[in-house]
Amino acid sequence: MLTAANIYVQYGDRILLDRVSFVIGEKDRIGLVGRNGAGKSTMLKIIAGMQRPDEGSIQRPTNSTLGFLHQEMSLPKGKTVIDETLTAFDDAKRVEERLAEIHEELTHRTDYESDSYANLLDEMSDLDHRFHLIGGGNMQADAEKVLKGLGFKNSDFSRLTDEFSGGWQMRIELAKMLLQNPDYLLLDEPTNHLDIESILWLEEFLQTYEGAVIIISHDKMFLDNVTKRTVEIELGKLYDYKANYSKYVEMREERREKMMAAMTNQQKQIDQMERTINRFMAKATKTTLAQSMQKKLNKIERIEIEDTDTSVMNIRFPEPPRSGQIAMEVKNLVKSYGHLNVLNGVDLKVERGDRIAFVGQNGQGKTTLAKMMVNHLPPTSGEVLPGHNVHIGYYAQNQAEALDPKKTLLETMEDHSPPEMRTRLRAILGAFLFSGEDQDKKVSVLSGGERARLAMACLLLRPINVLVLDEPTNHLDMLSKEVLKASLLDYSGTLIVVSHDRDFLAGLTDTTVEFRDKKLHTYLGDVNYFLGKRKLDDMRAVEMSTTAAKSANGNGATFGGKELSYEERKNLQRAVSNAEKKVEKLEAQIADFESRINLPDFYLKPDSQKIMAEYDRKKGELETAMAEWVEAQEALEV
Repeated sequence: MLTAANIYVQYGDRILLDRVSFVIGEKDRIGLVGRNGAGKSTMLKIIAGMQRPDEGSIQRPTNSTLGFLHQEMSLPKGKTVIDETLTAFDDAKRVEERLAEIHEELTHRTDYESDSYANLLDEMSDLDHRFHLIGGGNMQADAEKVLKGLGFKNSDFSRLTDEFSGGWQMRIELAKMLLQNPDYLLLDEPTNHLDIESILWLEEFLQTYEGAVIIISHDKMFLDNVTKRTVEIELGKLYDYKANYSKYVEMREERREKMMAAMTNQQKQIDQMERTINRFMAKATKTTLAQSMQKKLNKIERIEIEDTDTSVMNIRFPEPPRSGQIAMEVKNLVKSYGHLNVLNGVDLKVERGDRIAFVGQNGQGKTTLAKMMVNHLPPTSGEVLPGHNVHIGYYAQNQAEALDPKKTLLETMEDHSPPEMRTRLRAILGAFLFSGEDQDKKVSVLSGGERARLAMACLLLRPINVLVLDEPTNHLDMLSKEVLKASLLDYSGTLIVVSHDRDFLAGLTDTTVEFRDKKLHTYLGDVNYFLGKRKLDDMRAVEMSTTAAKSANGNGATFGGKELSYEERKNLQRAVSNAEKKVEKLEAQIADFESRINLPDFYLKPDSQKIMAEYDRKKGELETAMAEWVEAQEALEV
């Protein structure tokens, strides 16, 4: 059990953590939440021993282990991905070396009855048990399994870590941390550089993790799926809820409502007592009674509602000028980096008012296509054709980091502003929670969330009718994400969003484009429709099921160059047969419903509405079953 006691941290005249205390149990799943700058990362650093509080202490069991994935991690250069990942097993390797030494010594010893020989056997037994306990027996296999779960391919294992971007290097650090299996696992924004597939894999991994997990994340669905306890830091105070994030939001609101009601009732009682005391004090015969009542009143512990940070951005995109019907068209686009082909002959037509989400594994070309669409990157071949009167706004994945750290916030806005907007810059900064002296701060002192807000503010300076956003929610807290989503729902221009945040994308777009195998796969619905259409939450399983379904064609059928086994073909044929039976059964049930519905007195019966609802549900099941049957049948006929 880890205990944080009376932690106090103050920066200048601002109290970040005001003598907060809490306990982390051995298998706790905790989401650490709060606004940008509330002190979440500071708290994790204090728990990890990387920062000392002004007051207070952290205590944890003597032999316990702790792993901390934070935002400023860097890998040593010159190692391959697999070699760097295997450093997670340094302890196991030391045990393995000692075991080899003992085995070597035992082959030469003959003093079988001596105490030292017995001690050596005991040491060997203890080390062998420890070796398997810390995963020494499966180091290579476990390392490869975790790396693949986080999105690496077999071909990546032998590449140097230097070749990978910061986001992928963070995945290597995360893999090492998961393999070390510490008793306390601290994760600061682990999903920021992960795609949906890797996030889903990480969720599953953490759900069965044996130690305690403490997570800072602005991904609501990730927190809901992993955590069972939520600790909120707000204005220096700490509030602890035994619930995941969504339930915590409800409980917090209920608690405030109850406290507000209790405070109102108490105030009524106090007002009544004060009126009575004042009336009695005016009468000499009741002065003693009034004084007694005053003492009672003074002892009442007043109910107070704690302060909350409710400040939010005020984002309102200017009314966009009208573009042509075709906002942008991509024709036969190819993009290669040297010998690496990322996109191969892709086409995409974006019409005025379209709202499109780009999803898929990292490295499949989402950001690459976004950059080519805004003319920040040239295609290898093919073309991107902007439509008539198109004005593009682009928020890059590293937009916040690309701001000049030496300039002030106001100077940054001036650099992005047309002359006619100069008089409104301070007001716009104020709408993004930068007021007064904050506007003259250097960009270098801003947090990640504050930089993201500043980058967003720069987008509002010109009318935009095609808005391209690449991972806009990275570093934004929950409230800021909600405000951004609401403003985008009100935006009447054309919208293209690259994101791995399922909750943010849900209901925001009406088309989902999946990037896979150097091609684009389009679904006419939002991200939840896309995942539901595939009938799987795990995109890797989606990929595998698609491969299996489309690769069989009798004996020797192939897909992607891979020949199917007899068993795989049989499985596919069985799927077709099962789908046919399901369709036949549903058609019979629907026919029965229709015969009852067509009776003259059907709608006079008390259960008619219930029967109609069941009838509609069966028709929906039939539509789904027909789609499954057609897909499986087409795969057999390839």
